[in-house]
Amino acid sequence: MLLTFLLLALPARAAELIPMGQAVGIEAKTDGLLITGFAELETPEGTISPAKDAGLKEGDVIRSVAGRDVRTPEDLAAALETVQEKTTIRVDRGGLEKKCVVTPYRGEDGKLQLGLWLRDGVTGIGTITYCDPATGAYGALGHGITDEESGKLLPIERGEIVRADISGARQGGDGEAGELMGSFQNAESFGSVEENSVFGIFGAMAEIPALDSVETAADDEVHTGDVIIRATVAGQETRDYSAKIDRVYREQGCTRYLITVTDESLLKATGGIVQGMSGSPILQDGKLIGAVTHVLLNDPTRGYGLSIETMLSAA
Repeated sequence: MLLTFLLLALPARAAELIPMGQAVGIEAKTDGLLITGFAELETPEGTISPAKDAGLKEGDVIRSVAGRDVRTPEDLAAALETVQEKTTIRVDRGGLEKKCVVTPYRGEDGKLQLGLWLRDGVTGIGTITYCDPATGAYGALGHGITDEESGKLLPIERGEIVRADISGARQGGDGEAGELMGSFQNAESFGSVEENSVFGIFGAMAEIPALDSVETAADDEVHTGDVIIRATVAGQETRDYSAKIDRVYREQGCTRYLITVTDESLLKATGGIVQGMSGSPILQDGKLIGAVTHVLLNDPTRGYGLSIETMLSAA
């Protein structure tokens, strides 16, 4: 038997990569309709939730209804028009196929209702961590794109990154994360989104930027002390800001850093680490060591980073 393997060219762990720090808009469509919650429907007989009562769960991805493939809300509406009473809904649940028989409720307008909250896409601002100067492959965020309600990793079918213009930042505090404010509607495409994983999103850039590359650091090279965070917090200008690593965590095959922002100009602009800065590359001793991923809600000057070795292993 002849086996043929298709390999995606990805940066080697000891490669030289371009540390980006470019804030971008992220627009992506989910691979199917993700169930994010359930609605209670008021009927003359009382309150019901048809989908929940049938055994559907948050995080399920709807694949078909009444034997018809479903990828968009329009597909779902068209499928429900063919239903008389009960119907079978096929979903993906953690990589396994499940089938549930649902009895939709017919409302006063004659339309069938399932009692579902669904998501078919996502938009937001994030930061590109690196670009491979040889292939154009990139990694961003340092964490996955998840549904805000269920916390489930979104199954991305297709997406793109586009140029973003950052107008400023809303500073965090009182247990709430701040965020970069910006616009990117109808903006120029910057590249594709091809993979959404726990340790970042990955794809290919439309053009390889003419920027200097640096060596990547192995996990055992990283140490506490001074680092640089490269980020975009105004317009499209990328700048380097000072910070320090307070602690290095190495556990369960994953390396993370506890980081404190020390740069006065960044503290003045953002208060520290804010949403949208996720993916900002971290450099130490001239090498790319990882990406900013999270902020401490009770102290926005501090947050966490993910090692570049861990991030590349997920690419």
